[in-house]
Amino acid sequence: MATTDTRDRTELLKNAGVVTTLVDAVMEFSKGRRKSGALLLGAAAVSSRIPGFGTAVSLLLRAYRRLR
Repeated sequence: MATTDTRDRTELLKNAGVVTTLVDAVMEFSKGRRKSGALLLGAAAVSSRIPGFGTAVSLLLRAYRRLR
């Protein structure tokens, strides 16, 4: 039973990562940043296969914008 709970939590976290990346993409599109929005949209798609990828792209995008 412990493995089922762990698997459910992993799936929930994976889905949450995809959803938050999609929200970031929508926010970028609403601000008129089409390239950043498209990048985050693609990262959300990849994040469905590789957990954490979308979050990493979002953080790197924010760091790039801050250091620019």
